[in-house]
Amino acid sequence: MAKQKFNIVRSTCIPIAIDNNNTDNIIPARYLAFTTRDPKFYGDAFMHDLRYDANDKPIADFVMNKPEFSAAPSEGIHEIIVGGKNWGSGSSREHAAWAIAGYGVRVVISSSFADIHRNNLLNCFVLPVIVTPEFQAELFESIDKDPQTVVTVDLPNQTVTNEATGHSERFEINGYKKYCLENALDDIDFLLENQDKIVAWEQK
Repeated sequence: MAKQKFNIVRSTCIPIAIDNNNTDNIIPARYLAFTTRDPKFYGDAFMHDLRYDANDKPIADFVMNKPEFSAAPSEGIHEIIVGGKNWGSGSSREHAAWAIAGYGVRVVISSSFADIHRNNLLNCFVLPVIVTPEFQAELFESIDKDPQTVVTVDLPNQTVTNEATGHSERFEINGYKKYCLENALDDIDFLLENQDKIVAWEQK
């Protein structure tokens, strides 16, 4: 997935209020057989079986097909998902994170994540933000009242702000992953960046 330096994301949101939204919902198992790493391929598969019926026709009442949320993230539109609790439960398939990143999402906000999925998101340069259930409910309420509600996620200061209410919460993130996101580094990039230090330590 594209490596992009992460700083502040200010965007409208897609509310996917599904608790225990498992990785089979996020990307159906049949897509795991493909070897492509094309982001659009996996982005098109994101939430596919909830977005489309058996004839591949959009399901009108699913949130991602509603006019106010149907546009894929572009130019700062819908770069944030507000999800239900225990987001990414089920199998550990990394394709689920590929699908979210491929769709263009940069942040997923929830009150809890499945641990492996959370790490897979970070590896795909998607920031998982854990908030309290109360703040999560407030975000859903604000977006329900006004789909144009903007949320600001500030990685350097580790804050998420509901611009509709002015309320903010602080979120936690591993210091190593924060550094990698801020500098658009994957694990290999980080090792290469520190190659001289590694060699010096080995020699010592």
